[in-house]
Amino acid sequence: MKVDLYLQTNDGHELAIYTRGNSKNPSVIFLHGGPGGSINEKSFSFFDLNKWYVIAFDQRGCGNSKPFASLHNNTIKHSASDIELIRQYFNLNKITVFGGSYGSTLALYYAIEHPEKIESLVLRGIFLGRNEDVSWLYQEGASYFYPEEHNKFKEFIKKDKQGNLVNAYYQIFTSNDEENKMKACKIWSDWESSVVNLVQKKEFIKEEITKRDISIALLECYYFENKMFWNDDNYILNKVDKIKDIPIYTVHGRYDVDCRLSGAYQLHEKLNNGILYTAERSGHSPYEEESFRLLKNIMKDLES
Repeated sequence: MKVDLYLQTNDGHELAIYTRGNSKNPSVIFLHGGPGGSINEKSFSFFDLNKWYVIAFDQRGCGNSKPFASLHNNTIKHSASDIELIRQYFNLNKITVFGGSYGSTLALYYAIEHPEKIESLVLRGIFLGRNEDVSWLYQEGASYFYPEEHNKFKEFIKKDKQGNLVNAYYQIFTSNDEENKMKACKIWSDWESSVVNLVQKKEFIKEEITKRDISIALLECYYFENKMFWNDDNYILNKVDKIKDIPIYTVHGRYDVDCRLSGAYQLHEKLNNGILYTAERSGHSPYEEESFRLLKNIMKDLES
């Protein structure tokens, strides 16, 4: 994708920024998932670009942002400060933030930090970043639905290290064995790709390793091994009072194996001004028909 501009942070990162629509329209900031994902043209498909000005960016270490795969000052707190930098750069007052999966985590974290800057949140595939959420996806839980795929993920690790797979992969990613590190990145990313759709799409899993495989594996493992860089395992739900009156619209797939619907429901129960839509025939991906339609309809309703 062509980068519209690079925005320099004060600590050595350059954020790749992409914009679509008319800057005179209401603004929405789009947050990709991961950590370690990136922006693509489909990211803009949820919005009527005649009605919205969409600002998207590759988060630190991701996509076209520089330096690629850098762990330097790469935490959820730094990413929230990047959203604020973008808001100020574009001279925006209140913003709508649209985020899915880890993008929902980051959107919620930013809103907790800056509730006065939020017009509304549009979220999907809620990920609360708790130990139980990480364990479900990587250690045991999602494995019940995709046992063959998870076994490939687990068997790459020596048996005496399989009791904590995130830590075991982290030891590989922080080693000096570049060849083994690249193999581990591909296996980690392939496991993630296996569980995102209601019906598995094997064509999404390529033989060759991509930049996205590297950033997804490295940054996810780094964040999760470091407990999201916050000092409270239930950080979002324990801070949710700060944003409970903000309009928050959530779409979550009934059969989301990646991020459980129970997390979205627990969040929703603590909100005064939230609406939770359960996509009955969807998994984790926002591009599955029902989730996609619900998200587009939310954005359409917010136009008026």
